[in-house]
Amino acid sequence: MPGFGVNTAIIQDQKILLTKRVDFEVWCLPGGGVEEGESLAEAARRETIEEVGLEVRLTHLVGLYSRNGWLNGGLHVAVFAAEITGGDLCLQASEVLEAHFFAASELPSEMLLSHRRRCLDALNGVQGAVWFSDSEWAYPPQTTRQDLYDLCQQSGLSKSEYYLRYVGKPGPRGDVLEVEGLLKR
Repeated sequence: MPGFGVNTAIIQDQKILLTKRVDFEVWCLPGGGVEEGESLAEAARRETIEEVGLEVRLTHLVGLYSRNGWLNGGLHVAVFAAEITGGDLCLQASEVLEAHFFAASELPSEMLLSHRRRCLDALNGVQGAVWFSDSEWAYPPQTTRQDLYDLCQQSGLSKSEYYLRYVGKPGPRGDVLEVEGLLKR
């Protein structure tokens, strides 16, 4: 059964906040899984506070982003644009190594699969886009996150090299726009 997640695109001075993950040491938008009993918007606000200590107001839905070939049969993620309303940048040490604001031209090369697309959509004011990210998945369906972490550790590669080579590898179709979003005016 596919999983459901959220990302928060916090934009300030035409730059977007990215976090560097502890597990694979690649950059991504703050976010995570939706817990039982919470809405997508509640999950986005909760994950933002947990990961980076910032309270946010969600301003609009950037889009929906789906990925095949991920743990448990795929992943569907709602990405919300947001503005900071309170809190202080305070990183959750168990999940986040660093956090920085990046302009579109400064986005790091080592990012989670499809996060560059999500960032560019958010920075360009897109609303309601629907994207599908084709990815290569060479692992059995029962593979867990811990299995991936163990394989990474055994590989002799850096965490980011392992992720980019084996876990976050785009498939032959790459990112496919399924529903064109509107530009925020």
